[in-house]
Amino acid sequence: MNRQDEHNQEVHYKLKKAVGIEGVLCLVITFGGLFLLGQKMGVANMFNTLLNTSYDLLMGTVFYIMAIAVIAGAFSGVLTEFGGLAIINKLLSRLMKPLYDLPGASIMSVLTTYFSDNPAILTLCDDKRFRQYFKKYQLPALTNLGTAFGMGLMITVFMIGVKGVGEHLGIAVVIGNIGAIIGSIISTKLMMYYTKKHYGTESWCEEVIDESIDLINYREVRTGSLGERFMNALLEGGHSGVGMGMAIIPGVLIICTFVLVLTNGPSLDGTYTGAAYEGIGLLPILGEKLNFILQPLFGFSSPQAIAVPITSLGAAGAAIGLVPNLVSEGLAHANDIAVFTAMCMCWSGYLSTHTAMMDSLKCRSLTGKAIFSHTIGGLCAGIAANWIFKLVLIIL
Repeated sequence: MNRQDEHNQEVHYKLKKAVGIEGVLCLVITFGGLFLLGQKMGVANMFNTLLNTSYDLLMGTVFYIMAIAVIAGAFSGVLTEFGGLAIINKLLSRLMKPLYDLPGASIMSVLTTYFSDNPAILTLCDDKRFRQYFKKYQLPALTNLGTAFGMGLMITVFMIGVKGVGEHLGIAVVIGNIGAIIGSIISTKLMMYYTKKHYGTESWCEEVIDESIDLINYREVRTGSLGERFMNALLEGGHSGVGMGMAIIPGVLIICTFVLVLTNGPSLDGTYTGAAYEGIGLLPILGEKLNFILQPLFGFSSPQAIAVPITSLGAAGAAIGLVPNLVSEGLAHANDIAVFTAMCMCWSGYLSTHTAMMDSLKCRSLTGKAIFSHTIGGLCAGIAANWIFKLVLIIL
């Protein structure tokens, strides 16, 4: 097999006919959508709005998120290097069996994704020393467990920094994290219902268990003096934050721009000018139609709030980018922040990562089950955050 064949096999290329129904549908949907937007907004205004919104999101939102990611990355780098993460790991590992039916080592998947992003779980699962703790039915469920905490630290810090929410913001963010935990339990347990039927409950991932290095009781550190280790951990952690900030740019600019166009309306005088953040107001109309379901479940303050969880299906970075505008316009409050935090963290763009993650774990046949389980888990996370927040306000 030559190098090109290896590359094609790695990214899973396959051949299809050059002309087919898929291409026709692509043209119809793409140009049909642009035609409908242009008819409503005017062609020139539509393109100006798309470009101006994208630019404003890049300058005002993406770089702010990147700054948060750099600080959070540096913080997590120091915690990892000097054993803070190991202590948390040790303290929480005993909770994994009763909560998730997973070995204590699985807490590492929670911590690595919380401090980084969903794909961080793949590095762990590629390590034979890590897999030795798991039975075959447990390993695929790590996709759901890890994804439920993806970008958790960055989402938490971002939500705490949202201005104009008023009181109870800190409580709302904490409750949002609790909601994500509840969603993760439901998603993981539901996923393991399917994996037990597929693999049984007896087979181990690794038949020969190598106990020469215990990941729970030992950790790797950098070489050098204390100061060198501190600076290297700080800078390398910050560098990883830059990478994460760069990685979210396409998701924020593309997904967030189109969601905003579908969410917002024209300018204040009812006309389209091509300014940033104008739109056709489709999602609020859908939100009003579904409000009899959404209000008791999630407690959204406005129909526009539905845009945040919908966006988090594809990209958590894009979803949190919508929040400041909603808050500044009085369309979201502290109770919404709790629900946004829970659903953005629990879903964290799983539709764009689950397929690749399950494929990397060689569990492609269970991808549909993983997506279904995580959809239910994310909905439960939002519902739990809403009702816990209301209960806490009653107590306070």
